[in-house]
Amino acid sequence: MHSLMRLFLLFSLISFSASAYAIAPETPPYAKWGRMAVQETQKRYPKAAIIDYLHVGRENLQTDRARETFRLWLRQDRREFGVTVIITFDPRTEKVVSIQFRDGQAP
Repeated sequence: MHSLMRLFLLFSLISFSASAYAIAPETPPYAKWGRMAVQETQKRYPKAAIIDYLHVGRENLQTDRARETFRLWLRQDRREFGVTVIITFDPRTEKVVSIQFRDGQAP
């Protein structure tokens, strides 16, 4: 009886551990660039609050150039506006080549 209970307890523990591991969120490959986009936007608009964030996508331009694009929605005073942040970098070294901002209203 005790061995059956131990077996059941062990099986339950293994099942719970496996399911908890399967649910753990994976860090997306663009996370580093997203943090950079947010940080650079905060520098450029220090009085604004970032209220929304979207990863638009990645574009591989050449073997030594890639571009990550993000859309951030900001609020300053009573005004809301969108900012597109484009980070161009070398994917082999992850060295930033340029960061561009495109300000404007909703896309």
